[in-house]
Amino acid sequence: MQKKDFYTILGVERSATVDQIKAAYRKLAMKYHPDRNPGNKEAEEKFKEAAEAYEVLSDKEKRARYDQFGHADFGQQGGAHGHGMNMDDIFENFGDIFGSMFGHGTQKRRGKVEPEPLRGHDLHKEIEISMLDAFKGCKQELGYYHFMSCSGCNGKGVQPGTSVQNCGQCQGSGKIQFQQGFFMYSQACNACSGQGFTIPSPCTQCNGQCRLQQYDKFSVTIPEGIFNGAELRIVQKGDAGAFGGKSGDLFVKVHIKEEQGFAREGDDLVCKVTLTYPQLVFGCQIEIESIDKTHHPLKVPKGCQIGERILIVGKGFKKLKGNGYGNLVIVTQCHIPHKLAAEEKKALEAYSDLIGTNIDSKSDGIGWFFKKFLG
Repeated sequence: MQKKDFYTILGVERSATVDQIKAAYRKLAMKYHPDRNPGNKEAEEKFKEAAEAYEVLSDKEKRARYDQFGHADFGQQGGAHGHGMNMDDIFENFGDIFGSMFGHGTQKRRGKVEPEPLRGHDLHKEIEISMLDAFKGCKQELGYYHFMSCSGCNGKGVQPGTSVQNCGQCQGSGKIQFQQGFFMYSQACNACSGQGFTIPSPCTQCNGQCRLQQYDKFSVTIPEGIFNGAELRIVQKGDAGAFGGKSGDLFVKVHIKEEQGFAREGDDLVCKVTLTYPQLVFGCQIEIESIDKTHHPLKVPKGCQIGERILIVGKGFKKLKGNGYGNLVIVTQCHIPHKLAAEEKKALEAYSDLIGTNIDSKSDGIGWFFKKFLG
């Protein structure tokens, strides 16, 4: 029996585009779909006929051969492999064409379902360190509860020697379809929670969950120069994955406590030094103790003003971005005594007279004198 031309079956021109061929096939598939024509053998044959035509014309190479040789290249019994297509072949290969209008037609037949490896969740923790630890770097011990891979099943969820099985209710699709009137709807299968498989012999330690919540403890390396609010990522120290999936990561946010006498400005370490008025006027050579108890020589220039910033280059925080270190910044202050010995007071009054300042020499206060220099 001479087979009908595939273009004629689909009702398209020989110059039809792939989208036009697909649209024509979908229209026929909807019309002759078994769910719309239960028990109608003629409709079933037309449904198969349309599928055979679409199988060839939707494939660029097969269509080119068909255009050149016709049915002779595909066998007289139809189909790309020389035999008629059965319903399972059609639903397996072209089920997605039908959309969500029908039941089994939209659901591909599946082989044995294997659990998809699931990555574990990322976790977030916070720690607090001293400014000295941030300056020098340190190791911080961190302990916390999180899901860890079950040792009894190596994170597979099943007893050794067993495996998961396709869900008998949804046949491995993870979805159950039901009809309301003319339309078909689908929802997650309640027998397998939409996974498509069940575990007949779950691991006795984790009950098929692949992981257990346990206490973990390890040391976190804090790099020198870390800044307040920085977040460290420790790979695969989050929750363990399921069914062989990788563990999530642990993100540790670092808070830095304030240190008395020191502050941070970018990569610079800032501290204040209190000098006497003569030291500011005449200049001096002193030694500065940094946050890590190291000592650095500092030359204070003559006529140094209060609040002046003197740099000790390269003695600040290590730069996390780029090379090198910030600076140690010394901010000058002036020491103002609350009380003076008689000889000190006499010398200061004489100096005040010499430079012509107005002071209250009868009181113990010397604020008027220094007010002139402190602004």
